[in-house]
Amino acid sequence: MRATSEKLPPPVFDVCMLVPMAAFAYILILAPLLNFSLTASSEISIAPAAAVEILMTPRPENKIVWPLLTLITLFLVARNFSRLTRLPANIICLFAYLGFAGLSILWAFKPEFTLTRFVLQAMIVSCIVLPTLIARPGTDVMRGVYFCFAAAVVLNVPIVFMQSPISVQGWHGIEVIGYPGYFSFKGELGQCAAIAFLLSLYELLFRGWRRALALVIIAATVFLMLVSKSKGSLGMAIIAPIMAGATLFIGRRLGTSPAITILPIPITYAVLAAVMGNIINRISWYVYGNYDLSGRMFIWEFVNYEISKRPILGWGYQSFWLVGPDGPSLTEAPGWIRGMPSGHNGYLDTQLDLGYPGLLLLVAFIMTTLHAIGHVAKRNARLALLLLTLAFFVILQNFLETVWMHGQDTLWMMFLLATAVAARYVPDYRQNARPRARRQAAKGPLVPSAYQREPDTQAS
Repeated sequence: MRATSEKLPPPVFDVCMLVPMAAFAYILILAPLLNFSLTASSEISIAPAAAVEILMTPRPENKIVWPLLTLITLFLVARNFSRLTRLPANIICLFAYLGFAGLSILWAFKPEFTLTRFVLQAMIVSCIVLPTLIARPGTDVMRGVYFCFAAAVVLNVPIVFMQSPISVQGWHGIEVIGYPGYFSFKGELGQCAAIAFLLSLYELLFRGWRRALALVIIAATVFLMLVSKSKGSLGMAIIAPIMAGATLFIGRRLGTSPAITILPIPITYAVLAAVMGNIINRISWYVYGNYDLSGRMFIWEFVNYEISKRPILGWGYQSFWLVGPDGPSLTEAPGWIRGMPSGHNGYLDTQLDLGYPGLLLLVAFIMTTLHAIGHVAKRNARLALLLLTLAFFVILQNFLETVWMHGQDTLWMMFLLATAVAARYVPDYRQNARPRARRQAAKGPLVPSAYQREPDTQAS
């Protein structure tokens, strides 16, 4: 995989990039700050299970922001439909995965919950993917989103200094589990800081103010990941770029895409697990100080039991966890598992919701996205390294948390953005735009065609 060294034009501005930026600004800054201000002004104490249910209840601002962004997206797509050429395989798999989730309304345990959550998900996917696909060549969408993460990190630092950490009753008394910042839970702060850290590593590759800003944000993100005690996010933020760099290096030597290059990893894991026993228990002990991944293994046993009841088509998209007092997660789950908003594993939850077909569609979506990033590596090695790092981070995180198509989750939206950016480099997507470019050239220069290169210049 050979990256070109020719000097490319500076990045251009396109109004389409404002929609993904607004979406990330909403979930990273506006929505959590609004929720933080409301909870900070309230002194009412509620039970943990009730608190989780309140957090899962759709907030009224969601009914304004996402429909508004969706309308803007549809308007931009209508005006720039000529830029939306033949969809690459990873985008087709994404829409198939999303469409099957919508189809599950027909057999969902609670169709009304499935419908509401599917409509929100359809709006989120549209607002992230479509504007990115139709943005003019040279538009640096990733940099605009980086500013949203940088702002969230900067805002959280003083808040952490002013607040008390979260404490819970553990086996050995009161345990301090970390600071949440203005987010509802400390894990959200850790994930936000981890993504900002990975984006800052990419910014270090550029000179001038971009590198200086990245150094400041990296220092702040490391601090936030430590005080939030997000060991998983911190560990994966270190592992993901190493995996991405090794995958691209090996793929370049062998001439294989990332989707093929990473296949030995699960095979090696299966062999080691057969020889050494339960590797997850060993990892859990070194990372969390226990053998059950902080209780996750008990949740997974319950999830696997519920999957066995509906293995073919599942319970319906997000029609299992917290769907009312008669929902299976409240009536059948033992003890503290009843208050869980998810199964803390994106792959198990996908199979729980959509059965084997949904899991296969998810795997196809992931693999085609990794393959698309391989096309990016042939033209922009630095951007490919960033996209693959983000993809690996989300893929790994889903083994401990549920991210795949799970509400307005930051990591899910980040994977959507990486998917759309990678799709712009797929050869079929570019080549299909050439006839349009020739017809446009005959009429006069307006905008560059969709197959032109994206910028990889260094800031002076």
